[in-house]
Amino acid sequence: MHAQQIAVLKYGGGGDWYSNPTALPNLIQFCNTNIDTKINPEPETVEAGSVSIFKYPFLHMTGHGNVFFADEEVKNLRSYLLSGGFLHIDDNYGMEPYLKRELEKVFPDKPLEELGADHPIFSQKFKFPDGLPKIHEHDGKRPQAFGIFDRGRLLLLYTYECDLGDGWEDPSVHNDPEEVRLKALQMGSNIVEYAFKS
Repeated sequence: MHAQQIAVLKYGGGGDWYSNPTALPNLIQFCNTNIDTKINPEPETVEAGSVSIFKYPFLHMTGHGNVFFADEEVKNLRSYLLSGGFLHIDDNYGMEPYLKRELEKVFPDKPLEELGADHPIFSQKFKFPDGLPKIHEHDGKRPQAFGIFDRGRLLLLYTYECDLGDGWEDPSVHNDPEEVRLKALQMGSNIVEYAFKS
């Protein structure tokens, strides 16, 4: 795997995998400035069934709607994650029922487990003693971080009811207060730092 490159995961089913186009470039710039990463400033796009996902230590996935993985994509993703890859899924509100169904295909024997606030991903360079921050308020539910583990290693992080990626976007997109954007970028950089180290 080439270190220091991030890719957006393109998936089938009609969900908007391409949403938040400014999010990852902004997060990468923040990481390169604040946690000494040397990530290519331009993220790539890879399809779930492509062998090229193995070139990237970190995949990011987002959207609002349907997600579908064909059988060969299921096998490819499982192989990628078990061989050292990392997938961050940021639910932009609306993915959850479809995503859970598809993740059960990828890991029928590994359920999503909620991460406690004591998980090390919340205490990398930036400290989040209460766990995942809430970036956008839609319905009053608390933000939750879920993971899939293999022999103690976190393979996949699913951030739910949080909207991290919206907080990474250019300020003009959502007009978020600067302190809210900063929280989102700091949490995002913790995820990158954790994934690149583990």
